[in-house]
Amino acid sequence: MTALTPFSAYAHEWLYGKAGYYANAPLIGRHGDFFTSVSASRFFGGTIANFLVGLVRGGGVAENAAVCEFGAHGGQLMADIAQFVYTLEPRLLGSLEFVIIEPFAQLRAVQNDYIRAGFGDHIRFRTVQSVDQVQSDWAFVYANELFDAFVFELINGDQMAFVDDHRIVWRQADHAVIRRAEAQNIVRGELFVGFEPFAENLAASFKRCEMIAFDYGANEPRGDFSARIYSDHQVFPLFEPSELKPFFGVSDLTADVAFGHLARAFSAAGFEGFPLLAQNSALIEMGLIELLNTYEKMAGFAAYRNEVGRVRTLIDPSMLGERFKLCRFRR
Repeated sequence: MTALTPFSAYAHEWLYGKAGYYANAPLIGRHGDFFTSVSASRFFGGTIANFLVGLVRGGGVAENAAVCEFGAHGGQLMADIAQFVYTLEPRLLGSLEFVIIEPFAQLRAVQNDYIRAGFGDHIRFRTVQSVDQVQSDWAFVYANELFDAFVFELINGDQMAFVDDHRIVWRQADHAVIRRAEAQNIVRGELFVGFEPFAENLAASFKRCEMIAFDYGANEPRGDFSARIYSDHQVFPLFEPSELKPFFGVSDLTADVAFGHLARAFSAAGFEGFPLLAQNSALIEMGLIELLNTYEKMAGFAAYRNEVGRVRTLIDPSMLGERFKLCRFRR
């Protein structure tokens, strides 16, 4: 990178450049850099599927809607959702269209192979590079750990972070950046870049849209930095390494999502917002317990007990249950 690069531009190259972290299909789960709800239990996707089927049955989503995922990684979550849709309401597997929105060609190939290996031609599925290519009047959009992967500026009073030879330096912030930070009540912390364009693109692409996303963070800024690096299940505060070069492009860079900022961006784009819920409360409201009870009747107590052990990771407050939140928007 050139001298004195704004941190957001440096982070974008780190994560999304040609040699960036997400461009190279990073491993996720036990053998990767971090662990997600998708890695924990297939009932995470199953509960989303149960919620989707309920919306279709109640008229909240059309039977021929596009079911779209952002940040799909290898395609496992979409496969789990499609499998549970088939179990819960088999006819919908033929009427719904499943679409992964993925900017990287290498990842699109991985996702296509994974879904086709599991479903063949029994599912209407495709991958596209951008949301405007979906071309559907009605969409159900979901994501897991998407918004924490958006790049951000680092703000400290009237200063913002730049990067010089992989080292963070502080300089006077641009007036436009300061105004944006003030609008989000940020004095010290991360100012996310991209929430507004994302919501606007979603609004422009679909006449009707229901979006849910699971992520970690808080409703409003906490007044300090949360940015950190994940590498091989180890966490490094962003300012701990004196030089970022060893992590650049090969480790994950993230920060807590500012859900209030996200909600304001969606509201400005014409979406109705719903109350933020902790993941454990959200999954229970979306039918997780009923799904598990049905599974016990079908598969027996031994299989049920094993699955409950995996599900515990999703809902235990000391694990993912309270740390992760569900945000929901409708247009």
